[in-house]
Amino acid sequence: MILTVTPNPSLDRTYAVASLDRGAVLRATGDRIDPGGKGVNVSRAVAAAGVRTTAVLPLDGASGVLIAELLGVQGVDVTAVSIAGQTCSNVSLAEPDGTLTKINAPGPELTAEESDLLLETVRTCAGHPTWIAACGSLPRGLQPEWYADLVARARETGARVALDTSGPALTCALGARPDLVKPNAPELAQAVGRPLDTLGDAVRAARELCSRGAGAVLASLGADGQLLVCAEGVFHGTAPAVAVRSDVGAGDAALAGFLIAGGPSAAAGSGGGTSPAALVSALAYGAAAVQLPGSVMPTPVDLHPEAVTVTENPPEDLRLTTPARP
Repeated sequence: MILTVTPNPSLDRTYAVASLDRGAVLRATGDRIDPGGKGVNVSRAVAAAGVRTTAVLPLDGASGVLIAELLGVQGVDVTAVSIAGQTCSNVSLAEPDGTLTKINAPGPELTAEESDLLLETVRTCAGHPTWIAACGSLPRGLQPEWYADLVARARETGARVALDTSGPALTCALGARPDLVKPNAPELAQAVGRPLDTLGDAVRAARELCSRGAGAVLASLGADGQLLVCAEGVFHGTAPAVAVRSDVGAGDAALAGFLIAGGPSAAAGSGGGTSPAALVSALAYGAAAVQLPGSVMPTPVDLHPEAVTVTENPPEDLRLTTPARP
C-alpha cells in the first residue's frame, strides 16, 4: 500500500478554449474537474494500477467534500484532517496546441493545531504502507521544517518516505533522511545553488543531496529524461519523444510508476536490483501522462515500457537540452 500526503490539495477545473484572448469573453469547448495536488495525483495513478493507496489530506468546505468524493470514485481511500479554512480551487485554460494557463488560489492557512493533527495522522497511518509519498508545496501556516518533522516521524515507524517538494522545504528535510527525493532540474539546481549544464552536473548535484541525507535522488530532466542516483549506482533513462497534450501531473505519474515498481533498493549490494526497473516504470508513466488531457493519470494500458531506454553510468558530458539555473 502506498500512502500519500498532500498538505495543500486543490480542486482543479480545466476549461478547453480555442484561444486565450485577454479581456474577451471565452467560450469553453470542453471542461473537466479533477482532485488536485501532487500527492493526490500520485494516489490517482497508483489506484489506476490496481494498487491500494490512501491519501491523507487537510480538507474542509464544499471543495473538500467534492475532492474526497472524486477520489473515492477513482479507488483512492481518503483520510481527511478537518481544517477551518476552505480547500482551494484552481482554474486552468487549455489551448489546442497544449498551452496551459493556470490560476492557482493561495489555499487555506493551517493553524498550529491543524498542522500537528496532520502530522499525527500521518504517523498513526505510517506503520502499514510500503511507501509514504509526501508531495507538493506547503500551505500557509506550515514552516519549511514541517516536511522534516513528517519524515522523522514516519521513519520512526519503519516506513520508507519519498519526498517531492522544493526550496527550503526540501533542503530542511534532507537531514531527516528521506529514502527518496524527486526534484526536477530547476529544483535540483536550486537545492545545490549552482547551474546544471550537463548530465554530469546533475549527477554531482544528486550525489550532493545524497551526502546531505537523501537515500536516493530521482530527478526529472524534462526532454532529457530522468536521472536516478542511488545505492545501486547512477542510471539515466529516456522515453521516445511524443506530442505533449498536457504535462500537468506528469512528474507525479512518474513518481507513482517508480514507487509501484518498488523504488530504489534500500542499500548497495542488497540484491534487490529494483532500481533500473523502477526507473523504466517511472519513464513509461511520465511519457504516458503527457499524452493525456488535463491531469488525467495513465492506466497500465497506456504504458509502453518496451520503448524506454535506461543506461548505467551514462556519459557525463552530455549537455542538457534546457540547462537549469538556481
